[in-house]
Amino acid sequence: MNKNFKFLIGSLAVALVFVLTQCKKSDVIAYVDPFVVKLGTSTTLGSYLTDKNGKALYFFANDADGANNCTGGCITNWPVFSVSGLTQAKLPTGLLLADFDSITSANGKQLTYKGWPLYYYAPGGVSETAGQTTGDNVGGVWFLAKPDYTIMMANLQLLGVNGKSYTVSTTNVYTEGTGKSIYFTDQKGRTLYVFANDSANINKYTANADAAHTSAWPIFEKDVPVVVPSPLDKTLFGSITVFGFKQLTYKGWPMYYFTPDVDATGKYRGYNKGVSVGASATAQTKWPILFKDMPAARTK
Repeated sequence: MNKNFKFLIGSLAVALVFVLTQCKKSDVIAYVDPFVVKLGTSTTLGSYLTDKNGKALYFFANDADGANNCTGGCITNWPVFSVSGLTQAKLPTGLLLADFDSITSANGKQLTYKGWPLYYYAPGGVSETAGQTTGDNVGGVWFLAKPDYTIMMANLQLLGVNGKSYTVSTTNVYTEGTGKSIYFTDQKGRTLYVFANDSANINKYTANADAAHTSAWPIFEKDVPVVVPSPLDKTLFGSITVFGFKQLTYKGWPMYYFTPDVDATGKYRGYNKGVSVGASATAQTKWPILFKDMPAARTK
């Protein structure tokens, strides 16, 4: 190495040391993470919503009507998640601002995702730490707030289109009376039904392609694979083709919506009016709700 090159290297080193020694802490620009809602990942549970610090967020099956129904001691264990001034820039890739909203409840302002109010899990008032998901499936009614559920679970009173209240047994027997029943909805809380006359993987109701979408009982147009709450077995879901459309099934039962499950404002969350269709003093409903322990559809 010649003397001129050594001199050049030495000069650059001195200059670099001078620059670094002149820098102040105030000159260093720290990176600020802009995201206030994020996506976490579990090897067993998949992708789920978190706050900015990575703490898991949850849905409550009792909130299928879109309201906060966590009262009494529930408030201590399940604090609400609130964010103000949410914009698309504050959300990572994979989350859309249009899917978020907020409600005001007795527990304060609360962010919602696809109509589901969001909560933390803090058993005994002690919040989970980042990466924990111990609140999933607590009581069979609390589930990780996943961004891509195909099926969700509601826990509400059944109230038929006839104005009567019902409960349902694990053997699919409907009885007039009050009390919550847990059943399947789509990802936005809309009730799902089956047609009692259907056979395993055979839709006997839909008569033509138009009826698949516009009749009183349009099909639930989805295909497998599915994303479901952790208590459910994904292998029990399948699909059939009905006039060119894919209709999701559970234990062989094709799934339907009930068009009148809506109020004057267009809200359909929390309604399950179809449970009384075809019911009488001597007959069960022709349109049962779907639930985990639903008996499998009969074969032909």
